[in-house]
Amino acid sequence: MKSGIVSYGGYIPRYRIRPKDIGVVWGTDGEAMGRGLNIRAKSVPGPDEDVITISVEAARACMAKVDLDPTDIGAIYVGSESHPYAVKPTATVVAEAIGSAPVLTAADFEFACKAGTAAIQTTMGLTLSKMMKYGLAIGADTSQGAPGDALEYSASAGGAALLIGVDHVAAEIAHTVSFTTDTPDFWRREGQRYPSHGGRFTGEPAYFKHVLNCAQLLFKRAGTTAEEYDYAVFHQPNGKFPVRAAKQLGFKEGQIDAGLCVREIGNTYSGAIMVGLCAILDEADPGDRIFAVGYGSGAGSDAFDLTVTEEIRKIRRDATPSIKEMMADSVFLDYATYAKYRGKILMREA
Repeated sequence: MKSGIVSYGGYIPRYRIRPKDIGVVWGTDGEAMGRGLNIRAKSVPGPDEDVITISVEAARACMAKVDLDPTDIGAIYVGSESHPYAVKPTATVVAEAIGSAPVLTAADFEFACKAGTAAIQTTMGLTLSKMMKYGLAIGADTSQGAPGDALEYSASAGGAALLIGVDHVAAEIAHTVSFTTDTPDFWRREGQRYPSHGGRFTGEPAYFKHVLNCAQLLFKRAGTTAEEYDYAVFHQPNGKFPVRAAKQLGFKEGQIDAGLCVREIGNTYSGAIMVGLCAILDEADPGDRIFAVGYGSGAGSDAFDLTVTEEIRKIRRDATPSIKEMMADSVFLDYATYAKYRGKILMREA
């Protein structure tokens, strides 16, 4: 018996801002920054959108694709580093919104950008143990970078929800492995508005060390090589890191292109790998194999070996907009409007 993805759904806010429009405000070459990051634009949440909004929309999209009773969901876990409340779960709002409450367990997860993949592993264990029929794992963020900081060119918004179970599995998860160390590459203390990061330290000893080691562990566990997979998706802090990691592991451009969403929407943090996985599931066929490796600062990676089953044909993939359609549905903002929407302008309290 294997656990896996029963259904999936994503949500990407339609607002965008281009790197050049950020750079012009700070006297830097935003176009060059965009080229360096391999990001053409990033998504921006509307003034009434937060992680709860994104999580609910993704969960509703997930449930719209299948005919399942939402009360069969025994757990909802929302992974994010930008939950709107310090004390008030995002997961309980999602449970009420999709009709799963009150007989379930719910919690908010945190582990930088891999909180969503941690939620997948948790729901896998709960469903494999038969403690519950289904679990809903969500990864979503409305990430922020300090004004003028390099992060401002990539930190974006979006998320995805994956329904995990052992029945009606559309993408079977044959193996999952993790690689975790205490690596302070990125952090934000309680009460701080914007995160701090180690600059170039976020590359070799952080992202690449964890992603590559975790990927090699998965190859060893599954007894596979890169050539045996149809698709591969990696955490996407920018458009260059995942491409470089994929090449080092032996993957070709054609294997990673479908899930590489960062170029059009930026880094959705906890949503990044899950949105990319949803983009792959939007087009995958039965028998396709998927290699997925997430990453979260602090630091750790979770990796998954998936195989698409015949059940994918029963999912109503056209019931909601595809990830590609959401990426294409864009409204571009100037920096002033972007700053207003992101709360970077302090307003007088009423």
